[in-house]
Amino acid sequence: MDTIARVLAWACRKIEATDARMLLQHVLRVNHAYLLTRAEEPVSALQTAAFRALVLQRVSGMPVAYLTGERAFYDQIFKVTPAVLVPRPETELLVDLALETMIEDRSCQVLDLGTGSGAIAITIAKHRRRANIVAVDLSNDALSVAQWNASNLAADNVRLIRGSWYEPLGADEKFDLIVSNPPYVAEHDPHLQQGDLRFEPSIALSTGENGLACLRHVIAEAPAYLVDGGRLLVEHGYDQSAICRLLMERAGLEDIKVHKDLAGIERVCDGRYFM
Repeated sequence: MDTIARVLAWACRKIEATDARMLLQHVLRVNHAYLLTRAEEPVSALQTAAFRALVLQRVSGMPVAYLTGERAFYDQIFKVTPAVLVPRPETELLVDLALETMIEDRSCQVLDLGTGSGAIAITIAKHRRRANIVAVDLSNDALSVAQWNASNLAADNVRLIRGSWYEPLGADEKFDLIVSNPPYVAEHDPHLQQGDLRFEPSIALSTGENGLACLRHVIAEAPAYLVDGGRLLVEHGYDQSAICRLLMERAGLEDIKVHKDLAGIERVCDGRYFM
């Protein structure tokens, strides 16, 4: 009979050790500490077969999050499917900046555009219980995932709406904060045909105008939906901070800043609207 050590050793010859560990934890329904302390624990034939099947799918490039059906983001665990983008660690910066904006015990209105799995909106909702968050996405499948996450994580201050960016909102709706992690990869970027990106929804990754179409729209329309002093936070690509600054200036936003992620890459553009 196989043991934890043996099946892990086999997997590590085919995929990264971290991925192998996460997949085995998923199959065995145990944590990392269990793997470390029970290396000689037997693994059943059924468990071995299930693990090997997942490893081979990972070899083909399927993201680990899709294989396990979940991904940790900030301090929550989110359900993910191929209908949504896998939440990235760098996007946690967007949440950090959003939370800085909101006083914990004060009500405020927040808009999350292109919510996908709901990771950004729900994380904000969990940390700011008095905030009212509207989360918009064009995909019904993505909204189903977001709804499951909102229910599972008891984020009852999130309202999910289907539509394209600002289109489903009322003309008189105003927000203290707008956040968005829109598609910002150029639609013909060769990286889209490599690695994990091949399996993620293209609608959530890439867009026209060399990756700027969605950023242009989100930024240009934001002032119409911001209160006086309201804030816009958008995630962008590693080489798009200068154009995002310019787009915010053209939209009439002020106090524009660019924030770097943990890797030192300029990742989030930040501006305020004053009437």
